[in-house]
Amino acid sequence: MIAKREKCQGILNGTLVACALVGVVFQVSAQQPMDSIKPDAFLSTFDAHLELRAGEHAPALLSIKGRDDAAWRNQHAETLPTSVEEDGVAVPVSWLLKPALGSKDASGVVYVYESEKPHLRLRWKWAARATSGPFEHTVLIENLSGHEVWLPMVDSLRLDLKVPADTELRNFYVEKGADTPSAQGTHLETVAEGYRWTGKSSTYAHPISGEAREIIPAEVVFTAAYPQQGWYAGIEFSGRTRITLERSGNSLKSVLGLNPEPGPFRTRLVANGTFESPTVFLGAFSRGADGAGNQLRPWVRAVLGNPLTWKNPHYPLTVNNSWGSGMQVDEQLALKMIAESKQLGVEMFHIDAGWFRGVGDWYPDAKKFPRGLAFVADEAHKQGLQFGLWVDWSQAALDTEPGALNVRDPKVRDWLVTDLPPDWKPEAFKGQTVDLGVPAAHQYLGKEVKRIVDDYHLDMLEHDGYLVAQGCTRDDHPHAPPNQSTIKLTHDSGFDFVLASNSTDVSYQAVRAYYDIYAQTRLDHPGLLFEVCNDGGRMVDFGSAAHADYFSITDTYDPLSNRRAFYDTSYLLPAAMLESYVEKWPTPKLENLIYMLRSGMMGWVTIMLDTAAWSPEQHNAAQQAIALYKQKLRPLIRDAHLYHVSRRPDGVHWDGVEYWDPARRDGVLFAFRGSVSDESEHRFLLDGLRRSAQYRLHFEDRSASDRVATGAELMDKGLAVSLHDPLSSELVFLHKQTKKQ
Repeated sequence: MIAKREKCQGILNGTLVACALVGVVFQVSAQQPMDSIKPDAFLSTFDAHLELRAGEHAPALLSIKGRDDAAWRNQHAETLPTSVEEDGVAVPVSWLLKPALGSKDASGVVYVYESEKPHLRLRWKWAARATSGPFEHTVLIENLSGHEVWLPMVDSLRLDLKVPADTELRNFYVEKGADTPSAQGTHLETVAEGYRWTGKSSTYAHPISGEAREIIPAEVVFTAAYPQQGWYAGIEFSGRTRITLERSGNSLKSVLGLNPEPGPFRTRLVANGTFESPTVFLGAFSRGADGAGNQLRPWVRAVLGNPLTWKNPHYPLTVNNSWGSGMQVDEQLALKMIAESKQLGVEMFHIDAGWFRGVGDWYPDAKKFPRGLAFVADEAHKQGLQFGLWVDWSQAALDTEPGALNVRDPKVRDWLVTDLPPDWKPEAFKGQTVDLGVPAAHQYLGKEVKRIVDDYHLDMLEHDGYLVAQGCTRDDHPHAPPNQSTIKLTHDSGFDFVLASNSTDVSYQAVRAYYDIYAQTRLDHPGLLFEVCNDGGRMVDFGSAAHADYFSITDTYDPLSNRRAFYDTSYLLPAAMLESYVEKWPTPKLENLIYMLRSGMMGWVTIMLDTAAWSPEQHNAAQQAIALYKQKLRPLIRDAHLYHVSRRPDGVHWDGVEYWDPARRDGVLFAFRGSVSDESEHRFLLDGLRRSAQYRLHFEDRSASDRVATGAELMDKGLAVSLHDPLSSELVFLHKQTKKQ
């Protein structure tokens, strides 16, 4: 039987397409090869095209292809859960397609399956939420049975792509800059026969001896040969997740979703409750890792980012942060820094840790702030500055003042992820984590976040530390109880970390609650900004990108660490969301000061040092650098394509990053000279330009005379930059000339 074509919309001038074939139900099993199976639905964006099929017992992603590429064909249908647990007994589940409950249109496809006993409903969803970029996929399972069941692991996406064994492939992935960027940071690996890789991510990137560092949860897979065509996939969730990739013969398999280890994973599904797998995205591209990034970053901005944030022409902001004085911040210092911020031209004053009465006691220390934080915020506002505040709002400690979260309070103790010994003490700004997945804790802390934002007149809320639990010893919380024999406790940096069989479910529940609190806070305060710090770069992921506005990308702030963390993270996330803290660093020459500032000015820049100690000459140079950032660099950081036109920074040799905005016909090269004394010149091979076009080059620091060059020259021979001093920098602005010019 031939299916009847019900409707087919196309993609013209960037318009979305959805096509559907209806009238027949094909038999598609999870193990059935799919070369001969015809799609019944299509989704398209400007960049990619999906083919989908609803089988009687399982759906299938048949293929994904790029705009001009051959299709990557999937070899097997989806594997749906085969059983659930009821009253401690495994119960088989049989799924049947319900065509009348599904939907297909230009924005998405939903296939619906049901099981009679127990009565469960599964929705298999694909969506195209923008005219370009990747597609999103989610699996939802609703419990209609009237009583509680336990679900096993439900992966977000499973691929088994058919790839000729002689095709050379690469896998590109990026580490988090957690604590400090590693010596490698970005990984480009050959995907040969027998290749097996697992990348993991969580809410804290806690280092584990003998294990690889955590990644920003995405993989970029492409052919080795030009034009390096491929596909990328990532996870929009901050909890414990993993991505696997393996190759055997003609098969390339990848699995994305929650981390099954240490497991076995299971999660409670109450009557009328719904389990939602972490949403994943899947796209197709060409031109290697930068080609993927220049497609993915605008999509993150358009689909995951907060529209109000991106509508603000001052985003990303320039910020002055109090942590240069550590925990010593008080009203006098704050008012002094507000005046300094106004003079320098920065746009936000940000109080870091040290303002509170105690950990878990998020009220201002009356000795330090006798007139309260709202007074300081209002003084900042009078000077035209926004006001931001550091709060580790899910931490409890030992303070007993009204409003404090005290770990010895029976109510609070029951919310904690573990019992604490009698001699436990917090650190200066770190305590013990509350499990946000506990409804009472969720409700209380949601109100506490609202109080903090309201009472202290915040424009920005920063959270730090071990905010979102990813392990718990309790058996009376909504998450799965742990197998007691699997519990491992580690004490580090003021926290007791828990790892047990239930850790992924703990993380799943807590992250959902965290997202809910921030979503509600955003509704109450639409213009409020959220910074995700988490000890600098430990929670950099796409779920955070969907619920916050920018990230601290590393917890070490020297120029090299800032450039390394930016180089890595900017492959996958918008540059405007990537915050570098500029810390005190030796600057014997003015060139070194500018080098230090520019190393933190490729994305969101936060100054974290005593600017009052600068000489008049240094102060003037910093003013000019900030003004240039706001006038010429910020528009490119927001909107331009980004190209990694050097090797990863090592501090010894030259490194650089190029921005190019074809709409504005403007761009800039950030060029940094390393410490070696015999490399006074370097050629950067630029990218993204038109070979036949002419570009006017302006050297901001006058290291060379302005001139005109063709795109072919800049991409083939390179742009030569000469600098006299090691550890110095240059900005070379590019403007594409019109014929009249």
